[in-house]
Amino acid sequence: MKKWILWLSMTASACQEKPTQTNDTATAKIAIENSDPHTYARPHLAIVKHLDLALKVDFATQKLQGKAVWTIENVSKGNEIIFDVNGISIEKITTGEEETPAKFTTDSANEFMGAPLKISILPETKRISIYYSTSPDATAVQWLTPKQTAGKKHPFLFTQSQSILARTWVPCQDGPGIRFTYNARIQVPKELLALMSAENPQQKNDSGIYHFKQTHPIPSYLLALSVGDLAFKSIDSRTGVYAEPSIVAKAAWEFADMGRMADAAEKIYIPYRWGRYDVLVLPPSFPFGGMENPNLTFATPTLIAGDRSLVSVIAHELAHSWTGNLVTNATWNDMWLNEGFTTYFERRIVEAVYGEKEMQMQEVLGRETLNGQIKEFGATSRDTKLKGDYAGRNPDDAISEIPYEKGYSFLRTIEAATGRENFDAFMKKYLSENAFQSKTSEEFLEALTSDLLKNDSELVKKIEIKSWVYEPGLPTNAPPVAAPAFKTIDSLIGIWSDGGSITGMAKRISSANERLYFLGHLPATTTAEKMTAIDNEFNFTSSNNAELQCDWYTLSVRHQYKPAYPGIEAFLKSVGRRKFLMPIYKEMKKTPDGLQWAKKIFAEAKEGYHPLAVQSVGALLAE
Repeated sequence: MKKWILWLSMTASACQEKPTQTNDTATAKIAIENSDPHTYARPHLAIVKHLDLALKVDFATQKLQGKAVWTIENVSKGNEIIFDVNGISIEKITTGEEETPAKFTTDSANEFMGAPLKISILPETKRISIYYSTSPDATAVQWLTPKQTAGKKHPFLFTQSQSILARTWVPCQDGPGIRFTYNARIQVPKELLALMSAENPQQKNDSGIYHFKQTHPIPSYLLALSVGDLAFKSIDSRTGVYAEPSIVAKAAWEFADMGRMADAAEKIYIPYRWGRYDVLVLPPSFPFGGMENPNLTFATPTLIAGDRSLVSVIAHELAHSWTGNLVTNATWNDMWLNEGFTTYFERRIVEAVYGEKEMQMQEVLGRETLNGQIKEFGATSRDTKLKGDYAGRNPDDAISEIPYEKGYSFLRTIEAATGRENFDAFMKKYLSENAFQSKTSEEFLEALTSDLLKNDSELVKKIEIKSWVYEPGLPTNAPPVAAPAFKTIDSLIGIWSDGGSITGMAKRISSANERLYFLGHLPATTTAEKMTAIDNEFNFTSSNNAELQCDWYTLSVRHQYKPAYPGIEAFLKSVGRRKFLMPIYKEMKKTPDGLQWAKKIFAEAKEGYHPLAVQSVGALLAE
């Protein structure tokens, strides 16, 4: 770790305390200026540096039990260090190699932040051992029964620590600006394989005990564990796929371009710093498209479309190895530094591997998504700013397309103003100089202005930095986007709307992105009869592409296309990805009958959803 971004907790209890004085007034100043409202930790006073984790995975009780041994730096030489915990049962805490019992307290828990774990220490304390167990309801941990897996024989476990859920399975200083290395010893049933966001085994052993090492400092949200009946298949010398045995071959075929993507990424920016890059395909309940855990991306099985049409998600998660994992947002208010940069880098990788046409289509679809999100929030909403303001709110509830697509458009604006070659040179330098650090929006903008823009006031004015980062809506200088392939689709839709035939259109609108655009531009007056004609031509109801299924099923609910209803029910009961669940449930709840139908499906399906998806859908249907 070259540099730490530090802050004070913004919680009421922290504000009431008088900060301990330190010899480093500059560090204290940084801590105040770059406050993170989502952690109780006060790392400018005492900070974690390394974790030795030892856990036993107990499927019978649905608990993780063991100890977290933290190497710390008592920066202020004070008498306390604070961790974040949520629903964790503490057995005992000791300090030092001699394991002297330590005094500790926890305050009352906040609904989503949990509670501060305050541990008494001495000025010379360097080691803290926390003996604990997790709750079966730990939000970050999903325990799956055999019937919820592809193989149907063994249970499965996976964690999802982003944004502030690591504290539900490991006592930690749970903020993206606090980084640490870790080693782990994980004990699991002998028939299962354990994997983490670290150096991983590629096959099971006879003991059921697995050892892991992450030598690069990471924030807590990138701490990850999965346990299941898993097999490995190599893609090339540094990439491969883990999945349940029955689907590992399909997954490896689907993601066969991972090596090409990694090579392309290195040519655009700097060498990959994490050793191997592998992907773990999880059971359907995984609530996201992918999670960029270092060394091992966790991915949804909905990416396995059978035609490699959805692998841009893999490009996105791979890109995070540079923009996010290597250089990280310091707080969740700075999320765009992760997601906007990664969306930009993803599309550069897609352009290099699959061509400009594919990139252009994704760019147009992304801009339309952004415009829709801004319309939904309102053009003056604070949630359409790049620099977020999520204090007092769960950062998971505040996640939207804004940091992704508005962040992307901002970087495209910079690229257009400075030239791609100059922008790439700046990014190479920025990533190299800030590797394994966490940065704020202000720190990036300072580097941008002084290094790339050379403090040129006219160039700064042309880019409109303040409007992009600190003001709502989409600035007027957003670069135009266009995809020639979509103009042909606009023409075909116009001809059909005027009474022309749809027969043969599937041959002209053939790629997944072209079909997504087609569905997104159908007239609002589309009738159930016309939905029948579309389905007869394109067979959307029986599609294997989850992106197309989601858009088609949403339209089917809106236009009451009842032949798709069995497919909708099956889809909602078999897929746990929030991106697909929320639009369909949201459309269903617009009518009394639809709401009743949605509640019935949710009651039957929620057992197979991740707690994050249960929370999101449940809140939607209760409104």
